[in-house]
Amino acid sequence: MTAAHWTPTYGDPFEPVPYRPARPSAAESLATAADLRRRMDTRRTVRMFATDPVPEQVLVDAIAVAATAPSGAHQQPWTFVLIKDAETKQRIREAAEEEERISYEGRLGEEWLSALRPLGTDAVKTHLTDAPYLIVVFQQRYFLDEDGTKHKHYYVDESVGIAVGMLITALHLSGLAALTHTPSPMRFLSELLERPQNEKAFAVIPVGYPADDCVVPNLVRKSIDQVLIRR
Repeated sequence: MTAAHWTPTYGDPFEPVPYRPARPSAAESLATAADLRRRMDTRRTVRMFATDPVPEQVLVDAIAVAATAPSGAHQQPWTFVLIKDAETKQRIREAAEEEERISYEGRLGEEWLSALRPLGTDAVKTHLTDAPYLIVVFQQRYFLDEDGTKHKHYYVDESVGIAVGMLITALHLSGLAALTHTPSPMRFLSELLERPQNEKAFAVIPVGYPADDCVVPNLVRKSIDQVLIRR
């Protein structure tokens, strides 16, 4: 099925259309939810990637899943830049490591450094070149009409954050590992990737298979009783 081409609907009237999804049985819902919970509980953030190739269509489909995320006023304020080119990845790594060195040498502050210590992170970001793909997510702060009129996007941080969560979920359920990397500041990404002024970098996500010798921090997630309140 070919999707209709999206254009901004700013100011258009409300036009309802029917929505009648199939309703699963209670047993089907319970089984699906339990399976998703089990599979997602195996997800880990990975910093050690194999250089083995990954089918690009898997990433394209995962990005398509992310683009179904809800967004403020349905403005869909995101752009996903999929990077395979080794030279581009190297340039991103060099710029990111320069910012990270400054951060780890004092810009982060001792409290933040102390919080990071159990994760074993440092300023060296080999994952940015080892992973076969990088997905750089940009948030669109506003859009321009054809006549140049600027329109603000609403709830941009929340909308893009939800989309990134859905992206990470789709990648994991497709058998891939990912890392949410947020070098600060990230202005260099807009310059390197030649993005327009209305876009601001949100995250860099290396994607691939875990390396054969991959290790992850020995961490424990909060229990459901610690995160869920029933009323």
